[in-house]
Amino acid sequence: MNRSNEADGSLERREFLRRLGLTGAGVLLGSPLARVLAADSAPGAAAALVPGRKFGRHDFKVPALAVGGHALRLASDEEAARMIEVALETGATFLDNSWDYHEGASEELMGKLIAGRRDKFFLMSKVCTHDEAGDYDKAMRMLEESLRRLGTDYLDLWQWHAVSAQEQVRAGFGKRGVVQALTDAKRQGKVRFVGFTGHTDPDVHLAVLAEKYPFDTCQLPISPIEASSDAFVKRVLPELLRQEIAPLAMKTLGGNARSVQDRVITVAEGLDYAWSLPVTSLVTGAKSAAELRENALLAANFRPMKPDQILALEDRCREANRANKYEPYRKWMSYRDGDAAIGRYV
Repeated sequence: MNRSNEADGSLERREFLRRLGLTGAGVLLGSPLARVLAADSAPGAAAALVPGRKFGRHDFKVPALAVGGHALRLASDEEAARMIEVALETGATFLDNSWDYHEGASEELMGKLIAGRRDKFFLMSKVCTHDEAGDYDKAMRMLEESLRRLGTDYLDLWQWHAVSAQEQVRAGFGKRGVVQALTDAKRQGKVRFVGFTGHTDPDVHLAVLAEKYPFDTCQLPISPIEASSDAFVKRVLPELLRQEIAPLAMKTLGGNARSVQDRVITVAEGLDYAWSLPVTSLVTGAKSAAELRENALLAANFRPMKPDQILALEDRCREANRANKYEPYRKWMSYRDGDAAIGRYV
């Protein structure tokens, strides 16, 4: 890329940050990030290390750090128990899970570890129909199984998981599709809030959002490597903010932390980058109590990156994006080199 194209790209990225309210020396009053940082904390949260962030259009906060349920089951039972204790100790009490994680073993383990103190956690799981039928009955059965495994009669958040194809979107919004299951579960009081997730194709996210269904959350990849492509950070995040849907960041270190192992970024850079954008919470892939404590301390000491720091980190990660090594979850990688749009399937 020549210097002129680099300058044009930098100006375009600065304009994008301006639209997100991230220009100037700090966080602009009234910007999306200011709003997620400035709302009143939930009662009793003042002493917690992990700060709260505004939950989309709703007037309360959830922890800025969530414990990933898939990674939790990768630890031993003893280490997983220590992780839950660290979550309580540090205020990282947003717990992520899914019906299909480790064939249900993750929900079962989490249910045992929070037994008798369910009310101390913001508990999320996901429905995994993963087919084109959008099966309402299958989704409702999954919800009942998740509730049983987790030892609770309600979820704080239930998300339509891994939406990755336009056929899924059409079926999901169709008659007796999974979206109807989300609606009915919320009406029945079995879930408080609903959302959707995906990590392969931003066009699918945008197709879901085009339906203007009142989702409370959306879980999506947020990282300085991903931001170099014309994908989730640039295209999906602004639409979530327009619809006042709480963005939940995931894959911040690529889903396997290879970017950290190869010294492309540090853990602190990856997490600080995500938190410097107007996201509500970041789902960590911590697999030990020590890793979770490190992430919680980063959350406690977080200060928003300045726009120049954000741009510099994205520029530093540009070659990593082009290498297609650090986002194994992506179906399509795209970026611009000068005036040419480049992309490939991975």
